[in-house]
Amino acid sequence: MSVRDVLSPFTAWKNVFRDPVTIPDPLNDRPGAPRYRGFHQNDVEKCIGCGTCETICQNGAIDMVPVEGVAGIATKQGDSGLRPRIDYGRCCWCALCVDVCMTGSLTMSNAYTWVDGDGDAFRFTPGVDKKDWDNAELGYRRPEGHRLTAQTREHMHEMEPEERICSFDEIVDGYSVEQAKLEADRCVSCGLCVATCPTHMSIPEYIAAVRDGDYERGVALLYETNPFSGICGRVCTHKCETSCAARHEGDPIAIRWLKRHIMDQMPFERRRELVGGTRHSPTGKKVAIVGAGPAGLTAAFDLAKHGHSVTVFEALDAAGGMTRWGIPEYRLPYNVIDEDVEIIRSVGVDIRYNVRIGKDISLEELHTTHDAVLLGLGLQMGRATRTPGSDHPDVRKAVDLLRQATSGEDFGTPREAVVIGGGNVAMDIARTLARLQKAQFGEVKVTLTALEDKAHFLADPEEIKEAGEEGVQIIDARGPQLVMAENGKVVGLKTWRVKAIFDEQGRFAPSYDETDEQIHPGSMIVEAIGQMTDASLLGLALTEELSWQRGRIQVDEGGRTSEPWLWAAGDMVRGPDVVTAVADGHRVAASIHATFTSKEISV
Repeated sequence: MSVRDVLSPFTAWKNVFRDPVTIPDPLNDRPGAPRYRGFHQNDVEKCIGCGTCETICQNGAIDMVPVEGVAGIATKQGDSGLRPRIDYGRCCWCALCVDVCMTGSLTMSNAYTWVDGDGDAFRFTPGVDKKDWDNAELGYRRPEGHRLTAQTREHMHEMEPEERICSFDEIVDGYSVEQAKLEADRCVSCGLCVATCPTHMSIPEYIAAVRDGDYERGVALLYETNPFSGICGRVCTHKCETSCAARHEGDPIAIRWLKRHIMDQMPFERRRELVGGTRHSPTGKKVAIVGAGPAGLTAAFDLAKHGHSVTVFEALDAAGGMTRWGIPEYRLPYNVIDEDVEIIRSVGVDIRYNVRIGKDISLEELHTTHDAVLLGLGLQMGRATRTPGSDHPDVRKAVDLLRQATSGEDFGTPREAVVIGGGNVAMDIARTLARLQKAQFGEVKVTLTALEDKAHFLADPEEIKEAGEEGVQIIDARGPQLVMAENGKVVGLKTWRVKAIFDEQGRFAPSYDETDEQIHPGSMIVEAIGQMTDASLLGLALTEELSWQRGRIQVDEGGRTSEPWLWAAGDMVRGPDVVTAVADGHRVAASIHATFTSKEISV
């Protein structure tokens, strides 16, 4: 026996004054460690029901379930209305669900003991099914700065302002394959974007196709719901990105740019091969579509694939509607529009250019010779400010100038110009004038004024930023008061500072500080405050027969007007938005096809 063995009983006396580590009631009073991964907690108000926790769980322990009956939880944009239900018979307490949660709503308490005779009790929805540990402060939380995906989106290269102001070349390059895959890797396939997209595109699936490098699959997925994917890949309003789960911990996924990437990677001829062969046998039905914009051509695409004979009548000499005649080429190259249109034509759509309805052919004649007629008119007329002096010939409408610029017409580039408006059209014409001035005079003198403060401009933030970089002087919260002229020529615009745009009842009624007056020099004033449809082609008789609602043709859910042979879609019904027009085209095509297949149209 060693000395250590002899003395060891006496060494225990050193612990006599220490606190005991044993627990009197180990079954009911044994807390977990401060960061123990115990039963889940979920802040249902922060949770958006994206389902990334369900996707990442390798044990299938999480199911997303509807809980709309619970106060404060309802399906809405950016929130599926679902919440995670945990099955603790499957959970392995790995906490990957907590690590991937982009809103930080899902956590784990340090509670781990719970006795119940009902096995189903261990399958519950945290935050909805109330538990004792719901407000526990201890437990596992995702460590600060810990992310399973990158927070920032891949940067897309853009021309420097000094370079892009000298031409109408497209200013962004698009993603390389490497960049696109890195950006696609950020997507957790939650699918919230699908519900927000007006056309309900298969966004997680086509992003996965980018990740896999399978561009043929990607093109097929795009054309299931959007025959204008080339255009939308550049100028879509990308509502989907406002619902992206990734925005809760960083930048939303660059969904629009990934759509563009797929289209850029697939050669045009191969795209046409993939899409152009999907047609049914001829049905004998004939449809006339007025207007070759996104709504009309989307409807034409769908109807032609069903086997119906479709003829599109376009007043101008090229198709695309306001995407061609209202968006400058530096944002949307014309060859991209041409390719989208050509693929639509490849399924059997006949487009007849330079045919003006109401002049060359009447709507009544189309009604007589076709089984259905669809109006797919854009907003091709600019609205007036009615500012005193705005009836001067040098006060122009933005949509007219943009159309002339697209056509290559010389409308007389002003040495100094003032643009009124804070939307994308205002930015487009301001930046177009800046390029024309730079080419002709070597300097930019464009001032843009708007009623709203800059934070509430309707224009996309990148448009505002780029316009400023290109030399456009942006002055917000100014209201036009007088177009100033001397010796018969416009010399500027007088504005007052805006105090409020709406009155106490929320009605549009701007008020101004008359003591804060500015004069903005310019030999041309451009109004860019909104657009409207030229409905004169309807004629007086049909205009009287149709039902109207607040200046727009009244239609049912399928786009059918009060005249059973006539449908309407796109900007003239829904307002200016390319992807919404595409969705409207699908809806109206489905309505017309359903009419053909269920019963004859009564005339």
